[in-house]
Amino acid sequence: MSSNDSSPTAAADTNVSHDRDQDPASADAHEAAPQPEDVSRPTPEAGGQSPVEPSANIGVVGLAVMGSNLARNLASREGNTVAIFNRSSDKTEHLVQAHPEAEFVPAFSYEDFADSLHKPRTAIIMVKAGKGTDAVIDALVNVFEPGDIIVDGGNALFTDTIRREKAVRETGINFVGAGISGGEEGALLGPSIMPGGSDESWVTLGPILKSIAAIAEGEPCVTHVGHDGAGHFVKMVHNGIEYADMQLIAEAYDLIRRGTGRTPAEIADVFAEWNTGELESYLIEITAEVLRQTDAATGLPLVDVILDQAGAKGTGAWTVQTALDLGVPVSGIAEAVFARSLSSHPEQRAVSRELPGPSASSGTEFGVTAQDAETFIEDVRLALYASKIVAYSQGFDEIRAGAAQYGWTIDLGAIAKIWRGGCIIRAQFLNRISDAYAQTPDLPVLLTAPYFVEALGRAQDSWRRIVSTAAAAGIPAPAFSSSLSYYDGLRAERLPAALVQGQRDFFGAHTYKRIDKEGTFHTLWSGDRTEIEAEDTH
Repeated sequence: MSSNDSSPTAAADTNVSHDRDQDPASADAHEAAPQPEDVSRPTPEAGGQSPVEPSANIGVVGLAVMGSNLARNLASREGNTVAIFNRSSDKTEHLVQAHPEAEFVPAFSYEDFADSLHKPRTAIIMVKAGKGTDAVIDALVNVFEPGDIIVDGGNALFTDTIRREKAVRETGINFVGAGISGGEEGALLGPSIMPGGSDESWVTLGPILKSIAAIAEGEPCVTHVGHDGAGHFVKMVHNGIEYADMQLIAEAYDLIRRGTGRTPAEIADVFAEWNTGELESYLIEITAEVLRQTDAATGLPLVDVILDQAGAKGTGAWTVQTALDLGVPVSGIAEAVFARSLSSHPEQRAVSRELPGPSASSGTEFGVTAQDAETFIEDVRLALYASKIVAYSQGFDEIRAGAAQYGWTIDLGAIAKIWRGGCIIRAQFLNRISDAYAQTPDLPVLLTAPYFVEALGRAQDSWRRIVSTAAAAGIPAPAFSSSLSYYDGLRAERLPAALVQGQRDFFGAHTYKRIDKEGTFHTLWSGDRTEIEAEDTH
């Protein structure tokens, strides 16, 4: 996890925001944000004219690859003139020289950058999350005016965005946290965009973002998600779903390779075929490309020479930590995050390789006969689809819970629609999710929508066979198995949580409720073990 992560596990880091535990309504103002009366503005030259005539309707600050590509995307759309600024002027000069067709308006100071923008000034920040973002916000606040708009397009933690929005709002300037998904290619060709912020800012910002967003089925992949930190919250959950999706695909690949002995190139053909059906998605598509790639130096499949230690930027962990705070089970996402963590501890894995596994005498040696290979691969496909449905369902549960907690009005069907194009988790079945929420906006569990009930019913036998086969063979499939356990937990008539609550009452007098009458109760375990009515201490 990077030093800029604002998660509880990074709380000791002095470079980290600590506002996760604060209610957004009482979040502390950013310590460096000036008050309105303290804001100094550049003084126009004699005659009331600014040194730079405004000519741009949008500006970009931060010209690394993502910022540069977003600026180029903006400049390529009719009606946009783009001002650009970077702390190091060489990047500004390079972008202007490399792309004269963009007709960028370069600025070499924050004052010139502000003067080059038409009012209300609108600037998108594309810098590394953390102190760098705060520094740029402070600099822009000093040269912007009430009614102007500052947009943070980085991967900020949503509670940081809540804090920043509150502080900047006190100056009369609008602050918008916008999740932008699609990577470098999406930034250039059309991303999925998840902006928060005020209704006032959306009036100006909406047409600009619609002009650069990906288009799916004729609709731009952008919507006003909600106020203050809503956009970055939804982007965080998007990334959590992305973790789960990638882990599930990796588990499917591993099972097919170990079970059938097929080569990565042959498994690439399997994924390419899957991408023509209900699993059609960007991640399935690129999986086939990665598996086909040959390493130039060794001639081996590239996947066989890549170190099996998966990195992470922190958004997956944020998703899980936030879900825990909200009391929302996101087990599939959590197992995907933990799988990356396990992979990144080679010293533990090295000393554990001699741990006993399934014995040969148990008859569980893993292998699929040639005649059974296609049936096995179809079982894996259905298990992947079912587990993928669970991951998305859990993610949408977290968005709904977050909206309730923070007072946002988030249209879940609209979120599904803007994820259909431009973003990493774009997939065919997002239309099914959008349809489900259109039919039942207050749908309590996505899995219970008719389409998904049918899909899960069709897949569950294969799903169960794959999870049991993996367990018997000693092959780790944490995302597959946890997703199935979550599904069975939801559908269970009664859970062993009753025993857990009894245990809690025994050692901590945490009380319990009964199925046969109202009220809260406690058993006098250390006394005569009679039951008494008690105050709820859940």
